[in-house]
Amino acid sequence: MSFLSSFDISASGLTAERQRLDIASENIANSNTTRTESGGPYRRKMVVLQEVPSTSFRSKFNSLLNRTASKGGVRVTEIVEDQRDLQPVYNPDHPDANEEGYVMMPNVDLVKETVDGMSATRAYEANITAFNAMKLMAQRAIDIGK
Repeated sequence: MSFLSSFDISASGLTAERQRLDIASENIANSNTTRTESGGPYRRKMVVLQEVPSTSFRSKFNSLLNRTASKGGVRVTEIVEDQRDLQPVYNPDHPDANEEGYVMMPNVDLVKETVDGMSATRAYEANITAFNAMKLMAQRAIDIGK
């Protein structure tokens, strides 16, 4: 793995974690949405992450020799809806209530979304720390050449 690819790996992590935080925020914002464009209540969304394999010559060569290949980062492959059951809440005065007076509420758990948001924030901060460490190493290498 080349030195500069480390920046790309951290940058991919920053992008992926920002997307996770965006989705957690969207879930929290829609935790009481009972009507969407597609009809029915909002469904919780989840981010699917996938490893990005390295495309360097060394990585390809090592994989052909059955050695472990270096990794190239992470990317968001898709955003899926959580298929867990919706939550029925008794509220006969609500405009979306059924004949029995129940309103189907989104399957968003505020505690889970808060934890997901905190996890994404910590992972984002870890990627920034790694990025800054690599930047400091590059600066020190330049200083050696002076």
